[in-house]
Amino acid sequence: MSRRFRGWASVDDQGRLVFDPHLADRLGLLPGTKVSLEIEEGEIRLSHPVTRLAKVYVEPTNACNLNCRTCVRNEWDEPIGQMSADIFERVIEGLEHFSPRPSVFFGGFGEPLTHPQIVEMVARTKAAGSRTELITNGMLLTDHRGKALLAAGLNALWVSLDGARPESYADIRLGAELPGVLENLRQFYDDARLYPGGGPQIGLAFVAMRRNITDLPDLLRLGSQIGASRFMVTNLLPYAPGMCAETLYDRSLGEPPGPPTPDAPMVDLPRFDLDDLTLPPLFEATRLARSLEITGNGRSKGENRCPFIARGTLAVGWDGGVSPCLPLLHTHTSYWEGSARRSRRYTTGSLEDRSLEQLWNDPAYVAFRLKVQEFDFSPCVLCWSCELSETNEEDCFGNLHPTCGGCLWAQGVIQCP
Repeated sequence: MSRRFRGWASVDDQGRLVFDPHLADRLGLLPGTKVSLEIEEGEIRLSHPVTRLAKVYVEPTNACNLNCRTCVRNEWDEPIGQMSADIFERVIEGLEHFSPRPSVFFGGFGEPLTHPQIVEMVARTKAAGSRTELITNGMLLTDHRGKALLAAGLNALWVSLDGARPESYADIRLGAELPGVLENLRQFYDDARLYPGGGPQIGLAFVAMRRNITDLPDLLRLGSQIGASRFMVTNLLPYAPGMCAETLYDRSLGEPPGPPTPDAPMVDLPRFDLDDLTLPPLFEATRLARSLEITGNGRSKGENRCPFIARGTLAVGWDGGVSPCLPLLHTHTSYWEGSARRSRRYTTGSLEDRSLEQLWNDPAYVAFRLKVQEFDFSPCVLCWSCELSETNEEDCFGNLHPTCGGCLWAQGVIQCP
């Protein structure tokens, strides 16, 4: 689950940077590959080449056993279904054409554990040589199913927990009971410790909103009791007008984040206590600075950067449709300050017609990934002043579907494991 990796490169007698073959393979640096470089004082950032497929999101189903008030399924009219054995077999066949193997994350807009073959899917993926991760709401993580996932070789389990108290948890995840979920997780953690290396890593995903943000410290304490080593906090994306009042990023998106980017300062901070004295000025610093450095660890604003393209991912819907990212996996409507934005699904093709390798290497799809990496889209998130911002069909820069200027993932506001 770690995102950090250290390696070495050397400079040859012609001034060329030469990577260790193992490192080059890990990064997908094939001969002739072009990569994006960012150079700042004392640091060079090397992005994944757009030709490197590092991670595949697989949506086993878009059905769910819960009816959470924050869920997109409350508003959309998408058909509900589950991935067939034939489509999943195409996924497995596709993985075998990539070296190194992409990791596979089972999750999308449904509860993976409702798929009757989910354990077999994890086992097949692991046998194909891919790292496997899965996200769940934890309600169906019974002792039997947990042991089966461990035996299948699951590498990481993510659990969505949007509250640390039974009252706040049930207020969001309607029909769920926090004590039962925590008991399932404790049992899974106890069983996992019997496996070599302590079994899969456990991560908690928390959707932050006004009604639950005060639960975050208690959630961290709960996580330590069930062996969680990773916590991912994301903002709420409202799928209904009534949820707009719950967002925590109105000011950060409603006004420019300080001086224009070229003139905004870079701030280098030491380590110090976070308390009532330091937090207010730190908040103001994040608003005004172009980037923050905390003891050598960059904390940039994350604006105009697609995390899915940057990390070399794609998403496979339950029906076999292949999309560049999770937000484009289904047609849906989201809201900001009461204004609706219709995002139409975008696929590069279907596994019913072409292989995963063919779809990934399609010239039009490669060109799209390069375009998103450059991110030459109109700033709909800041502007929101014309009808073009109401959909992802077209923007005022002349880009056609899908346009990404209104995507909150690309602004560092919404994130996925």
